[in-house]
Amino acid sequence: MDVITQFVQRNAEFAEHGFHQELKIIPSLKTLIIGCVDPRVDPMDILKLQPGEAAIIRNVGGRVNPSLFETLKILSTVSKAGGVEVGKDWNLVVLQHTQCGINGCYHNAPELLAPYMGVPLEQLDTKAITDPYKAVAIDVEALRAHPVVGKNFTISGLLYDVATGLIETVVPPAA
Repeated sequence: MDVITQFVQRNAEFAEHGFHQELKIIPSLKTLIIGCVDPRVDPMDILKLQPGEAAIIRNVGGRVNPSLFETLKILSTVSKAGGVEVGKDWNLVVLQHTQCGINGCYHNAPELLAPYMGVPLEQLDTKAITDPYKAVAIDVEALRAHPVVGKNFTISGLLYDVATGLIETVVPPAA
């Protein structure tokens, strides 16, 4: 059986037993999570989220980069259209992890990674690609320093350990 056939069958089961028509476009916990695309680090699983509790943005490394700010700007407009202003009672969580594959790109193709991170190649080290603790702190600081994002969210940073399954608070929540 090919993967698409599997997906169609799984979706039919979901539609029958797991679909929640009452879910709203606004997350019930007023929380946005920025995480990595790594399948070991799905926020729905590791944080035991229920459908509709959080909006999740996933990219390579779960990093704050120029395209993330564009996404956040669009999401702000979407939430306004949904009748809810993003405000101080909203959470923005940076969720990165140990043993991230972004390290391979750093070591093997830094010329690809620098533009992704929005810096010249010679400044790539300022993004602490190989140190997840520093990377979380750098990304939280970038979000807090942003003139729009920083004043509209309570921002925090977590690190997930792929060896233990546990998260650690690297940067506590603060507005």
